[in-house]
Amino acid sequence: MIEIEHPREITADELGKPRLQAGERMLSRPSNPARCWHTDSFAEDFAGICEQAAMQLAETKVRTVGTGYLSVGGYRAGGAAIHKILLQAGIWIIEGPGLSPVIGGRYEMICLQVKLHGSDGAPARASLTPVNSPGQGVSAEAAP
Repeated sequence: MIEIEHPREITADELGKPRLQAGERMLSRPSNPARCWHTDSFAEDFAGICEQAAMQLAETKVRTVGTGYLSVGGYRAGGAAIHKILLQAGIWIIEGPGLSPVIGGRYEMICLQVKLHGSDGAPARASLTPVNSPGQGVSAEAAP
């Protein structure tokens, strides 16, 4: 879990800090999901992954990418392009997990999705357990 400082996007510089390895699963929590989730309207200014960061994740060959709001790509900042880069690289995308109670660090993640025939997405239940603190897991639901 990487805590993101930039208020408007998830940058390659911030994703490079933890030295991600091939096959790892990366969750990121930008600074704004708490604000975005606590409103009755859709927050268009949430922080999404920028194109350079998406290409870095694809080159690193991470297995899964998740962000703290409803899309890995920004609403007005190339969201479709970000999805295309990640999906063409074989990276699974988790969107909308409730990451507010989770702090940065290493976790073991289990993510179980509902199989929906003919769908390109599905709701899922994710569980995180800190690698160094067994038995203190956090559950989050991911939006479809």
